[in-house]
Amino acid sequence: MLISLCDDNTIERGYIKQLVHDWSLQSGAAVDVREYPSAEALLFDYCDCPPDVLLLDIEMPGMNGVELAKKLRSQAETVQIVFITGYPDFIAEGYDVSALHYLLKPVSVDKLREVLDRAYQTVCENRAPETAIFRSGTESLRFPLSQLEYIAALGHSTVLSAGGRTYDLSVSISEVEKTLGDGFLRCHRSYIVNLRYVRAVSGDRLTLDDGTKIPVARSMKKTVAEAFIQYYKS
Repeated sequence: MLISLCDDNTIERGYIKQLVHDWSLQSGAAVDVREYPSAEALLFDYCDCPPDVLLLDIEMPGMNGVELAKKLRSQAETVQIVFITGYPDFIAEGYDVSALHYLLKPVSVDKLREVLDRAYQTVCENRAPETAIFRSGTESLRFPLSQLEYIAALGHSTVLSAGGRTYDLSVSISEVEKTLGDGFLRCHRSYIVNLRYVRAVSGDRLTLDDGTKIPVARSMKKTVAEAFIQYYKS
């Protein structure tokens, strides 16, 4: 989940960014946080990096947060906006831009976590992304979905295979599954496979283009065979 944090106060940005990373570690959600000191700086970068969530200060020099939000909404942008302010005076204007929530400074840890939980759930339910971001140790790694070959839960580890390499992820296979769109199939309790890389389906296993064998759960044999045929028909 890409989060843009826009606040002209460097200390406030650092504090909120740390809270977001703490939430990421606790929830298992992979996040990429980008910081901006002004509305103008965010707008300059917005077309190339549209965020899923915008944590937006209101009182800023130049264009303020409400003006920025109105500009984004006038372009029919669907980013989830969370206003962060030390003053409650602008709350009424938040309804005009369909703000997800208002957070008053100093930001409550619990309230921010609640808001991020809601935002993450919305992203998982409504977005069919072309790319996905997964946490690996202290890093967040971005992958084009077209390059993901399979994901495996091996012991206490989650392993992702992409582009002929494997990566150890710091999230469960169930969390990974929530971020994937059409074309991915949970063929086994411990495996998710990208159907575009499946060369053959035979009984209790799949064979990928590179020869990798993926097990198929007994209860999933029919579903897997039908999904494989339907995928290439469509």
